Amino acid sequence: MQKVRYEIDPYNRLIVDGPGAKSDLPKFRKVLDGKFRTDKNNNLSYHIKAPLSEGSAMPNQVKLSGQWSLTDNHELSLKLDKSCRETFGDRITLQGDILDVKQNSLLFAVTTAAKENTRSTYVLNIGGRWKADENNRLSFHVKREGGRYDILTFKGAWEVNKHHQIIYEYEKARLIRKKRQSHTLTFKGYWDIKERARISYVLSADTDSVFDFSTGAGIFKEKYIQYEVGIGLTDRAKKAKRTIRLSGKWNLKKGAGLIFEVEYENKRVKAIVFGAEAKLTDKDTVSFRLKNDIENKDIGVSMELSHKIFRGDGEAFLRALASRRESAVYAGTAWRW
Repeated sequence: MQKVRYEIDPYNRLIVDGPGAKSDLPKFRKVLDGKFRTDKNNNLSYHIKAPLSEGSAMPNQVKLSGQWSLTDNHELSLKLDKSCRETFGDRITLQGDILDVKQNSLLFAVTTAAKENTRSTYVLNIGGRWKADENNRLSFHVKREGGRYDILTFKGAWEVNKHHQIIYEYEKARLIRKKRQSHTLTFKGYWDIKERARISYVLSADTDSVFDFSTGAGIFKEKYIQYEVGIGLTDRAKKAKRTIRLSGKWNLKKGAGLIFEVEYENKRVKAIVFGAEAKLTDKDTVSFRLKNDIENKDIGVSMELSHKIFRGDGEAFLRALASRRESAVYAGTAWRW
């Protein structure tokens, strides 16, 4: 007996293609109304709303296994394992939109057709973690069994908006309506600096969802920090350049160290924390050599800041620094002075 084969139509419905001439049953082709779902390990299955017929041996759900990826049109594609290829082709592609991006997930809206030519939309929640790849592109690592991850690569260039948030914009070709639509994804997080020639955008420190971007040397001034990031794109010989300019205020806090406070959306303030070796200069400034605040590792940045910008704990630090005269004082979690 021949095996039943399946296809996916443009409305994300499962189509069953029944046995043909070599079977005792006549060949049939039927659209099965249902929905795709994912489990905690992001395995895909199609849940059928109603049986094919009263005497049909069709299952209530069809399970699919394979490797996830993102198409050039920003749709979810599953390259099927060998066991699934006997009833499907090599891969299936879900038509839909990336609805939103969260700290540890990606929400994909799937539109399907129902009776009387109506349409409905449901959402697949794909869990995992966000990372930057070796070309400074955004990528989502889909969690699978056994600690494995499938990688969805966002092949376009990202931007930074006025709230210091990363945004990703793309145009999407519509297969059904034959139109192009613009989409914007906003990643809500905060910037951090822990290493030389690298700046990070943290979405979730608890689950390691962090974009670590390789950069050139940073520019550190009294009112801003600036880095330039090159994004390698497959369709360009030269890298796309993006300037990250963080506006904020410097201060010193006991028990923390030298901090740079950045204001994000809705006036939310988040501080970038540094350790630093500090010395007074002869021109009413303090010279700082910046360190990683956790490991006390030099990040390759030297800067000078005016006495006038420090307040509170910063004023106490300046008095302690003046009492040491020529010796350097370490400002950090240990607050050695």
